[in-house]
Amino acid sequence: MKTLYQDNAYQEITGRLNMLTPAAQKQWGKMNVAQMLAHCSQPFEVVMDRLHIPRVFIGRILGPLMKKAYVSDKPFGQNDPTAKEFLIRDERDFNTEKANLEKLIIEFHDGGPEKCTSRPHAFFGKLTKEEWGIAMYKHMDHHLRQFGV
Repeated sequence: MKTLYQDNAYQEITGRLNMLTPAAQKQWGKMNVAQMLAHCSQPFEVVMDRLHIPRVFIGRILGPLMKKAYVSDKPFGQNDPTAKEFLIRDERDFNTEKANLEKLIIEFHDGGPEKCTSRPHAFFGKLTKEEWGIAMYKHMDHHLRQFGV
């Protein structure tokens, strides 16, 4: 199972990220490429304990039942729901958002599990540091596939 802590997975994701251009077209979803980059930055802020998203009631009920799939090898599905805090509706600058996301990915990878939050996921609840690494890889993979890279 790939985790963004692993050098090979980190290099794969950063290489694919560098293939994106401002003209990249979405295969599904509502965000444009710059909005997607901004969206992808926010979970890194959560996992590095800088942004705190409260637990949602429905997640307390369904999260434990769905957690196994969340941290499995199976990629995230198209048009899966997202936390309202992560919705990006305003226009963003591609280069600014890409540079910010690259910085956060490097910081997450280089910090390793030791720098990972111990707070629960807003929907799935308690995640191990390894599960956070898997989730971060899968989230990036999902949105890079969304834009064809």
